[in-house]
Amino acid sequence: MTGVILSGGRNSRIGLKKAFLEIEGKRIIDRTVEIYKKVFDEILIITNTPEDYQYLSPKFLMGDPKLKIYTDLIPHRGSLGGIYTGLNYSKSEYAFFSACDMPFINEKVIRHIIKGARGNGQGAKDYDIIVPYFKRRLHPLHAVYSKRCLQIFKEMAEEDRLKIKDLFSRFKVKRITDIPETKLPPFFNINTIEDYKKAVSALNKSK
Repeated sequence: MTGVILSGGRNSRIGLKKAFLEIEGKRIIDRTVEIYKKVFDEILIITNTPEDYQYLSPKFLMGDPKLKIYTDLIPHRGSLGGIYTGLNYSKSEYAFFSACDMPFINEKVIRHIIKGARGNGQGAKDYDIIVPYFKRRLHPLHAVYSKRCLQIFKEMAEEDRLKIKDLFSRFKVKRITDIPETKLPPFFNINTIEDYKKAVSALNKSK
């Protein structure tokens, strides 16, 4: 399965590139890539500033999974446009997506969601989207999408209709509800400086 990191946001609410915020001395994007390397055969970063991520490429030589960097096929279409782009370039039928501003993504949680996608003979391949449902919320930016979503996502991006959850009714969606327990909230994302401070505080309290 391909792992995709969505890093194309405008960061307008925080005024900083969220992927490069540091948590305990490590950039969020670096931590995400390290976890992805343990899980995925192919890793893609979707970004409108590919030059910012070139420093990562040498780390994926010598037999490591190859990291590739792409810009949005349809610019300025938010996360939906990023998912469309990632699916288009993915070599796999299914791809797992997460946002670049999630400091506490967890390998165990990712593997659990992927297991739901593979299904162990339970017909999971009949589903187009496999998404965690946690604390009464869907988390579409920590989910698996099938290439069967490509055409509809393209149409919606072209029409500038960008709410991913609004599209779920058009697909076969499998909800993953039995999320493994973790010390830190795996679906937490940073939109503001206050969120960043909360992330740092949560990390300190978890020690």
